[in-house]
Amino acid sequence: METVNKNKNYHFIAIGGVGQSALAKILAIKGFNVSGSDIVESKYTKALEKLGVKISIGQKKENIKEDQNVVLSTAIKEDNPEFIEAKRLNLPLFHRSDILKLISEQYETFVGFSGTHGKTTTTSLCSYILEKINAHPAYASGGIISGLDTNANAYSDSKIFVAELDESDGTIVKYKPDYIVINNLEPDHFDFYKNGEKDLLNQFHKFFENLKPTSKIFINLDDDGNKHFLNSINAKNLITYSIKDNSADYFASDIELNPNYNSYKLYYKGELKGEIKTGLLGVHNVINSLSVISVLMELGFNLDEIKKPLSEFQGAKRRFETVFSNSDIKIIDDYAHHPTEIKATLSSAKKQAENKRIVAIFQPHRYTRLKALWDEFLNSFDLADILFVVETFSAGDKFDPEFNSEKFSETINHKCVKYIKGNMNETAKEISKYIKKDDFILTIGAGDVTKIGHLLGDIYETSK
Repeated sequence: METVNKNKNYHFIAIGGVGQSALAKILAIKGFNVSGSDIVESKYTKALEKLGVKISIGQKKENIKEDQNVVLSTAIKEDNPEFIEAKRLNLPLFHRSDILKLISEQYETFVGFSGTHGKTTTTSLCSYILEKINAHPAYASGGIISGLDTNANAYSDSKIFVAELDESDGTIVKYKPDYIVINNLEPDHFDFYKNGEKDLLNQFHKFFENLKPTSKIFINLDDDGNKHFLNSINAKNLITYSIKDNSADYFASDIELNPNYNSYKLYYKGELKGEIKTGLLGVHNVINSLSVISVLMELGFNLDEIKKPLSEFQGAKRRFETVFSNSDIKIIDDYAHHPTEIKATLSSAKKQAENKRIVAIFQPHRYTRLKALWDEFLNSFDLADILFVVETFSAGDKFDPEFNSEKFSETINHKCVKYIKGNMNETAKEISKYIKKDDFILTIGAGDVTKIGHLLGDIYETSK
């Protein structure tokens, strides 16, 4: 591997993160010496230990050795003791994006999924299908893939590498995928993109300019941000997909959104190719599945061979994931943390819940995002019958006295909204007092709100 020395350890700070652990796993599978540390043990660290990765719980300077290359993410601050020690020893420092870039260069075909929303779902779906048809892919997803129970894998004979390309910190410009999917382009991550769409499009222009002349660009024609992007570039090797514009290369029509599956007719350049069925719910997942189908067909895979795994796929963890269900209630956990995602999640819930009461438990993620998209968030919960707003997950942001969970609950015009203060255990206990038989409950957010669904399930079971 270019610039990578197999005689040195690769030490990952915060190796238990979903992105870090994926890269660590691939390096371990490929025979590199890998170690890492994290604050707590997790399913990710346990899985890595089974591969022979040395895991240290607790981050301290003693974990850093003189023969290591050190890998860190944007989340690692300069006061981290391992980061300080690595700099003191003048060790090679790699951002996780550098490692992802190096890994991607080892494969014949690099497929990247990008955009504001849907990256994890599309990366996971593509990886799942390739696994199930025995194509031996290498892949790195931003979530645990249902049915595979991992976020990453590789084989000795892997030729295709599939990865989620994160735009949140601007590092997307480092990659040069052969096939790049742009799901959508909508303002988010305002700590980096301070001028919203303008800065986001500028970053994608830089990314576009660095692509190979042969790179194929797959783009969703139904997204306004994508349209703005297309109007400002001269794209070759462009492949389009849509559920609205039948001039797109890949077009879905006769869409049926059912409580337990989606179905539609797939057209390629005006020619009917077949009937598609997917277990992913909601119209946004019709678009997501369409993007993956277009990539796989352009890679040369036959539609008939990908239909079965496409219909079986149940999503990535924390993407409309059922965490508790019995004859009385159902609890769904979803990573949605942007107004567009929240509306899509609640729309899917409305279809699946039918006439049941929809209970939404929302945790804002970052004060900067809540402030920048304040009005959009206020208009995102119309489909919820009751809304609980819990403490904002700061993700490193400073507390904002004007834009926070309490102010949000006071401002939103909702028929039934309650602000719950406290840690996740206290919050779950308080919310449990309001839960009724036949409720369809959703925990919504990218922070630790995910704990509430499991806690509510435990409380409900204990009380029976």
